[in-house]
This record gives sequence, C-alpha cells and structure tokens, in this order.
Amino acid sequence: MRISYINLKQEHKILKKQILQAVSKVLDTANFVLGDEVKIFEHNIAKYCETKYALGLNSGTDALFLALKALDIGPGDEVITVPNSFVASASCIVTAGATPVFVDVCDDMNIDTNLIEGKITNKTKAILPVNLTGKICEMDRILSIAKKYKLSVIEDSAQAIGAIYKGKKAGSFGHINCFSLHPLKTLNACGDGGFLTTNDESLYIKLSKLRNIGMKTRNEVQYWGYNSRLDSIQAAILNLKLKHLDKWIASRRKIAAYYRNNLIDFVKVPTEMPYEKPAYHTFVIQIEKRDELQAYLLKNGIETKIHYPISIHLQEAAKPLGNKRGDFPVAEKQADTILSLPVFQELTKKQQDYVISKVKEFVKNNY
Repeated sequence: MRISYINLKQEHKILKKQILQAVSKVLDTANFVLGDEVKIFEHNIAKYCETKYALGLNSGTDALFLALKALDIGPGDEVITVPNSFVASASCIVTAGATPVFVDVCDDMNIDTNLIEGKITNKTKAILPVNLTGKICEMDRILSIAKKYKLSVIEDSAQAIGAIYKGKKAGSFGHINCFSLHPLKTLNACGDGGFLTTNDESLYIKLSKLRNIGMKTRNEVQYWGYNSRLDSIQAAILNLKLKHLDKWIASRRKIAAYYRNNLIDFVKVPTEMPYEKPAYHTFVIQIEKRDELQAYLLKNGIETKIHYPISIHLQEAAKPLGNKRGDFPVAEKQADTILSLPVFQELTKKQQDYVISKVKEFVKNNY
C-alpha cells in the first residue's frame, strides 16, 4: 500500500465539475480583481469565523505583514512570537521592520503563556501567538496579558481554521487574525491565497486600503500600500469549498481520534481538553527515533512530514537576532522528535489501519 501525505488530486477529482463551473462563471463576468466572488467570500468567511469583517488577500504571509503595518508596528518595535512555527510567522515581523522576540512552547507545541510576561519590554507592541497544528493557544490568558500591558494581539491561525477554544472559533480572538489558503491548508485555494479577520471597523477600513495599494478611491491614495488582493477565481473556488469545510474538519477529527486511541501506548500523541476542538491541520506524534521511524514508514509506502525540523531561531536568516541553541529547549527538542502523519479527510479506514500497524511495528522492533 502507498499513502501520500496529502491527496489534493482526490479532493479536486471529487469537486472538479463544480470548480470548473465556478471558474467559468467568473470568466463570463471578466471581473477578476476584487470582484463579486471576493465580496461573497469575505462575507461568508467572516460569518464562519464569527467576526464582523474579513478581507481576502494573496497569501497568509501578507495577512500577517499587513496586520503589523495596520497596527503601525515597525522599526524599534518588538513582537512576541514562537520559534517553532513556519518561518513566515517571524519573517513578516522582520520585513515590517520590527524584531521578533521568541518565547518557548508547551508540550502541545503552542506558546507557553507562563513565559510571555518575562519577555515584555517597553519596546513590545504585540503578541503574535501561532495556533500550530490546528490547536488554538491559551487565548484567554494571552488576551489578559495583552490588556494588562496594552499590547495588540495578532492571531496566526494559518493552520487552525474551524478550530474551537472555549466556544469561540479560531480567528475571533485577536485584534487582527490571519489565515492562509495555501493548497496544503484544509480550506485551500487552487493556488495561493489568504485572508484576515477583525472586529475593529477602523482597522478593517485601513487594511482594505493597505491591501489595495493604499487607495482610497480609484484616483486617491491615502497610504503607501501594497498589492495583496485575493483574485475572483480563487474566491469562487473557496466559496464552493467553504460549504464542505465543516465536513472535512469532522473527518480529520475522527481520523485523529482513531490514531490517538490506537497509538497512545506506542508514541506521544496530541491530546485534547474538553473545552477545545482542534482542527488537525496536522496530526503530530513525537518519538525519540523520529528519523528512523520516518524512513521505516517511507520504506513501507507511507509519506510523512516534519513541521518543522529546524526552529526559526536556528535558521541562518535569524543569526542577527542573537539567539542560540539551548535558548528554547522545548521547541528544539520537539524539532528532533515530531512527525506528522497523513490526516487528510479522504484517508480511508484501511489506510489509517495500515499507518497504525506500521508505527506499532516499528516501535515493537526498536524499543
């Protein structure tokens, strides 16, 4: 049996006829940039995330960058975030001119809220927590800290669309909340894309101009802005896929529960609290002989991934920040032990059983 890490071909085979119809409709209107489909998507996704406003953008990275710019964060400012995310969570801070200040993570791979206050200085302007793997951070505690120190909160929910924490959806907590629509995400465009959400009308108005080259009207420019617009064809596809999103997340949660119940005695598996419903963008196990397990699974036809094998603070690009190995021991340890198993919604029961059997087989033969 051969099992890929993700099966985008199967997803689009199922929806191909409907997708082509949606694209054809946009072609007939020739309204390709910030057209009606984008407006519909923004309305639909704001409603889904339980926020007042949403803006479609050309990537999740731009969502983070524009959030920082809208909050006037730049040179001389510091933003607290984590070292174990995809590099965009930190690179957007640097490209905005500010400095990322890293905080180590907890066992669940999300920011350790007990360490945040110790990193706050008079230069700190915002906290940028990352809802890694599709599990929402301890947002109530983060918001409390932010309020105490008068900081903004930018919620990075690139991996967490549809996740729930204490009755609230991912993307409804921060002052600005950022999402990716990259093809590998659960709600995915057929190309790149992203969006952000907010409940702040003034930020929404400012962001709507920043994403469109700072334009107030067709002939008036209020800000030096950026070109970061979700195009109408992608929005049309996303409006179609959004109707399936809850079903896809439910399938991922079911697969995750099956993995957890069958692997809990063999490897370290993700856990859930009663007040949360992670969306399982990834299902990440932890094991000391990670590289050996990954090689063994690949030999047996099972593709896995590592999210992420090198912590951001140890990347070459991060050298000027002055961090070193040992500064964030939990994140560094996890980088050596984490392994993402296939968890895409089309994964069959037979495939799940095969993955489980091979993980068990490896552990029994090597421990």
